[in-house]
Amino acid sequence: MNFVKLILSRRTYSTAGFSKAPLFPRKATALTDASSFVDYKRTTCIGGNGGNGMVSFFKGYRVPFGGPDGGDGGNGAHVVFEADAHTKDLSNIAPIMKGKNGHFGMSKSCHGKSADHKIVKVPVHTVFRQQALDNYTPGKDIMELSKHGDIFIAARGGAGGHGNQFYVSNEVRKPIKAELGGEGEVLVYDIEMRVMAFAGFVGFPNAGKSSLLRAISRAKPKVASYPFTTLKPHIGMVEYDDFLQLSVADIPGLIEGAHKNVGLGVSFLQHIERCQCLVYVIDVSLGDSLVQFKLLKNELEMYKEGISNKPTIVVISKMDLAEDKNIKEIESIFDGIKVLPISSKRKTGLEDLLILLRDVYDQNEVK
Repeated sequence: MNFVKLILSRRTYSTAGFSKAPLFPRKATALTDASSFVDYKRTTCIGGNGGNGMVSFFKGYRVPFGGPDGGDGGNGAHVVFEADAHTKDLSNIAPIMKGKNGHFGMSKSCHGKSADHKIVKVPVHTVFRQQALDNYTPGKDIMELSKHGDIFIAARGGAGGHGNQFYVSNEVRKPIKAELGGEGEVLVYDIEMRVMAFAGFVGFPNAGKSSLLRAISRAKPKVASYPFTTLKPHIGMVEYDDFLQLSVADIPGLIEGAHKNVGLGVSFLQHIERCQCLVYVIDVSLGDSLVQFKLLKNELEMYKEGISNKPTIVVISKMDLAEDKNIKEIESIFDGIKVLPISSKRKTGLEDLLILLRDVYDQNEVK
C-alpha cells in the first residue's frame, strides 16, 4: 500500500511540449542546379517624374500676409546602365526599370529633393537597341558599352516644377500658381551581350561539354547520359594565380542542319558567335574525330561565313573510354591544330587546357 502511494505521489513529465527541431540544426544542402545564363532582355525604361512646385506664402510674427515662398520640385531620376567588368549576364534587369520621382517643393523656399538615379550594372560589350514600332523588325543599335565604367542614360527623368516664388514679377507680386513636374521618358530597349564569354565549348549533344565545364570551374550545369541535357548556355569562371579570370561557356549541342534552325536552332549559333575563342569538344567514342570536327566547323560557316576563323582549340573528350586508341594517331589527323586529350572523369589533361586558354588570351590581348 505504501508503495502505491509512493508511485502516485511522484510527478510525471512529458516531452510532448518540447520542439522536435534538433538543438544544432544541419546546414541545408546547396543547390546543384545551375542558374540559367541570360544574355538578352527586353525592358521598358521609365524615368522618374519631377516633383510639383509649391504654392505657399510666408507667415511670421506680425507678418500674416508675407510674400510667396513656395519652393521648386526635385528632378526625377534617370535610368542609367553602367558597364561593369564583374557583372557576367543580364539577369538583374527587370522587365520594367523605373526611376523614383522627385520630391515636391515645400514652403519657406525649400526645394524638393531630386531623386537618386537608378543605376543598373551590365556586362562590358552590352548593346542597346531601341525597339522597332512593329515589334518584329530588329531595332537599330544606338549604344554599346565597350569598356568598364561606360554609362548609357536609357530614360531621363522629368524636371521639377517651379514654385510660386519663381513667378514673382513687377506686375504680379503674389502669384498663386505653381508648375507641375515633368514626366519621365518611357522607352523600350532590346539589350543584348555582344561578347558572351572568352571561350565557348562547341560540340555535338552529349559530347562531354558540361562535364568539362564542371571539371575546370565551379559552374554546375546538369550532366546526364542523354542528348540535349543542356538547353541553355552556362558560364563558368576560371581563375589563375595572378587573379585573372576567364569566362568559359557551355553551349547547347549542335546537330547537322543547325544553321537551318534544326534541333535547338540558330539561337545557340548566335551564342557561339559572341565567344572570342572556340573550343571544339570531340567525343572520341563516336568514331572519326576529324569528321566530327569538319561537321561542326561546316555548320558554323553555313550560319555565318568567317565565324570559324577565331582562335581554335580541339579537345578530345572521354579518353577514359578509349584507352586502346593511340593519342598520337589522333593528333596526327589534325594537322596544324593543337589537340588536347581530356578525361573529365579522371581529371586528366585539364591543366594543359587551362594553360592553353591563357596562352590564347595573352596572344590576342583580349581586354
